[in-house]
Order: sequence, then C-alpha cells, then structure tokens
Amino acid sequence: QVQLVESGGGLVQAGGSLRLSCAASGRTFSTYSMGWFRQAPGKEREFVASIRWLTSNTYYADSVKGRFTISRDNAKNTVYLQMNSLKPDDTAVYHCAAQKAWRGIYDYDYWGQGTQVTVSS
Repeated sequence: QVQLVESGGGLVQAGGSLRLSCAASGRTFSTYSMGWFRQAPGKEREFVASIRWLTSNTYYADSVKGRFTISRDNAKNTVYLQMNSLKPDDTAVYHCAAQKAWRGIYDYDYWGQGTQVTVSS
C-alpha cells in the first residue's frame, strides 16, 4: 500500500510559477513510476506528466511541454512538478499517482487527494 500526499498548490497570477510536491509512504518508492494528473471543474481528469522508475524517463502532455518539469527524489520519497509560465487554463486540482514498475502513462495503482492550483488572469 502506498499513500500519497500532495502539497504546494495555491493561487498565482498568470505567468507565475508553483512547485507541487507529492510525498509517498513506504520503503519501495524507487520502484514506482509516478505521475501527475489534473482535473478542472466540469472536465475529465487529464494526464500532465510522468516519470519512470529506474530510468527516470519523463513524459508530458503537449499542453504543458516546455513549461512543466517532473522530477523525483528517491531519498525523500517525493515527486515534484515544477510549473512555470502558468496560464488560467492550468487551473485544476492536481493529483499525483503511483504505479508499480511501468505500465504506461495512464495506468496507476494509487492516487493522492489532490491540491488546488488556481491561476488568475
């Protein structure tokens, strides 16, 4: 069982930056691939970014490529999402997710409760 707790959300003006963190429980964090998803009001949850275990290869949605960076610190059991050049369209609840090993960017075993990001124009 893995528990995930996100933090770092908040209100920011367009063009600003935020860094989200996701702390994971357990001693096998390094064997999990991690992802970030977001869900805006009235919309489906959408993939944002992921980072594979072992290789740390990263993947991004086209809408955030070049602005967001996912990274991980296995010593701290934490995955990060650095978000720059934020736009109002980035407003959503951001969730982190964990999957054992790697099964692709959409299939995850555990989910966090989410942290709200609001970008004002």
